[in-house]
Amino acid sequence: MTFKGTVFKYGDNVDTDAIIPARYLNLHEPADLAAHCMEDIDIDFVSKVKAGDIIAADSNFGCGSSREHAPVAIKASGISCVIAKSFARIFFRNAINIGLPLLECAEAVDNIKAGDKVEVDLAAGKITNLSNGKSFTSKPYPEFMMQIVNAGGLVEYTKKKLAGSR
Repeated sequence: MTFKGTVFKYGDNVDTDAIIPARYLNLHEPADLAAHCMEDIDIDFVSKVKAGDIIAADSNFGCGSSREHAPVAIKASGISCVIAKSFARIFFRNAINIGLPLLECAEAVDNIKAGDKVEVDLAAGKITNLSNGKSFTSKPYPEFMMQIVNAGGLVEYTKKKLAGSR
């Protein structure tokens, strides 16, 4: 699985309230959540994001509440993956469960600026900043996690496994 897109860059401790403000938690459709993604920290995000784009962030991305709305909003906005120095544990789990790929790589984040073009080879864990020519390697996912992400999340993965066992 390979992604290529323009980077939106954020700092440390981007919490789930910044990703999808609590006032929108009554929304459940992914497209409705995406319409408000990042609006309290980046008012232009929704109008500028394009399918395939990438978020890069410093440490502790996705901290705060455990709600699944945050990774759903990011994925539905068109973001193909998030690269960060570190992720909040529950956010990481929720993202994988809904099929949003995440990569931890501090060196890549330090060498990526907002607006850079980046390519990610998820299976290899390779991150290439096409704007400056630098490449970095993140630990690739174990095979079972790749299967979940490739299926589009845990629910779709489970449906496919159950359909295959009949």
